Amino acid sequence: MHKHVKKVLISEEQLNKRIIELAKQLSDDYKGERITLVGLLSGSVPFLAELIKHINLDCEIDFMDVSSYRGTQSTGEVRILKDLARPIVDTNIIIVEDIVDTGKTLKVVRNILENRGPKSVKIITLLDKPEGRLVEVEVEYIGFKIPNEFVIGFGLDYDELYRNLPYIGILREEVYM
Repeated sequence: MHKHVKKVLISEEQLNKRIIELAKQLSDDYKGERITLVGLLSGSVPFLAELIKHINLDCEIDFMDVSSYRGTQSTGEVRILKDLARPIVDTNIIIVEDIVDTGKTLKVVRNILENRGPKSVKIITLLDKPEGRLVEVEVEYIGFKIPNEFVIGFGLDYDELYRNLPYIGILREEVYM
């Protein structure tokens, strides 16, 4: 365990097992159809990389870079830093997110994508932190519900560090206080 981790919340084994279950659920729900997975950079990359290995469908991948955090706090401002590379008209879009906290980022991204004429837009998130929610956003696929703690690992960061940890851990307060 990393010295800045107070506690491992979700082990590597638990992550892998749940991601396989989510991939099966997507494969069943979209059987015979094609999907486009839209990863929100950078936190979703490990989750997306593991997820696609287990999806039994034709799928495309694209990315958006969306920012709303500085340190441990949401700034309240959602900025699109990189948009999709191609049109999404008549496609099944699955937004892939590492964590849903306030809901602001996903609400904005979902609205933007829904206005581009896709067949459907759904959200899959590795982590859901309902206590942090400031706006309602429907999340169709959830890996784990977590308490209102600042978590790192498996793509989640604090000032761009700790993304490479193979588990989800709670960051020690003294690191960011």
